[in-house]
Amino acid sequence: MIAAVLFDLDGTLYDRDALARDLLEEQYHTFAAELTGISRERFVRDVHEMDEHGHGEKKSGYRRLVRSWQLDDTLAPRLIEHFFATLESLLVPSASVVDTLRELRARRLKLGVITNGQSPLQRRKLAALALERSFDTIVVSGEEGVQKPDAEIFRRALARLGVAATESMFVGDHPVADVEGAHGAGLVPVWMFVPYWPRPAVPNLAVIGSLPQILPILDGKEPAKKA
Repeated sequence: MIAAVLFDLDGTLYDRDALARDLLEEQYHTFAAELTGISRERFVRDVHEMDEHGHGEKKSGYRRLVRSWQLDDTLAPRLIEHFFATLESLLVPSASVVDTLRELRARRLKLGVITNGQSPLQRRKLAALALERSFDTIVVSGEEGVQKPDAEIFRRALARLGVAATESMFVGDHPVADVEGAHGAGLVPVWMFVPYWPRPAVPNLAVIGSLPQILPILDGKEPAKKA
């Protein structure tokens, strides 16, 4: 029996790729006059590659891009600031996510988040998504000094929930940090499928395309698909 369900944040509790597409379009429009000689298509492609679906380092990445575009170095910090400010402004609660969490709570399951990143930003994201009060524990790598896929960060979350790994499910999109990390820590992993990451090295893995699809898995039914 599953007693607790834990989640990754970025790419799991909201569509991070859709948000990034809107963000980069807005960023190009905002800075177009200063992006001399850089087409919209090149800007979006270059920043998207640097971003690595949220896993790229933005400060060094933007500096590197601005130099590669042969533009003034002073543009980089303003692009960085705009990126994070715009990201937060574009975060919108998802009705399907909110409803799924409400249903899990109605089933008396304990709920948690384990996310890699800096504490202020990750917590502001949860607040913008109106999810900060939805969980019994929120574990942020920037506060813990350890990050996924290290089993220690999973153990800390489980200890705070008072549950065993074998009675806990973890849902995330990254094949290594989330799926293989949770599996290695003894939790039941569920992969939020994305087409650009390779298949996680976990046998008999349940795969979902949207968060509500974890409900039939919890009911003991076959998942939507298997990887």
